Amino acid sequence: MSIDSHMPSLSATLEQMRQGKASPPPIAQLIGFNLTEFGPGWTRVEFEAGERHANPMGTLHGGILCDIADAAMGMAYASQLGEGESFTTLELKINFLRPVWQAKLTAEAKVVHQGHTTGLVECDILDERRRLVAKVSSTCLTLRGQAARGR
Repeated sequence: MSIDSHMPSLSATLEQMRQGKASPPPIAQLIGFNLTEFGPGWTRVEFEAGERHANPMGTLHGGILCDIADAAMGMAYASQLGEGESFTTLELKINFLRPVWQAKLTAEAKVVHQGHTTGLVECDILDERRRLVAKVSSTCLTLRGQAARGR
């Protein structure tokens, strides 16, 4: 999706997705996660881990946890951007803390720092017993003008 100054802010798009008035991004449909709550600088994403998300050992593939966290952190960061602004992830770090087989997971992301150019976002991925499954952080770069439009 291209971003231009005539499009609604990413925050407005998030609200439309949360209300079911806009389609979730293709990656959310592919993996099966949903934005359930958000506010300025934070989001909550829910995901049902199942057999189709397993690695060869039968546990949840770590890349799926990265995708869920990246999406939650990206939406948290996007919730604070203005019209015509976009962003890209510069760096992502994840610590896997416990194995998951089948579980309902929640990714809770919050913006720790959002400067003019870069920001830091953190995410906790929790299982249904609120045990920490993974701790994730990301550095984001705010894009403006032609860079926000992919030019």
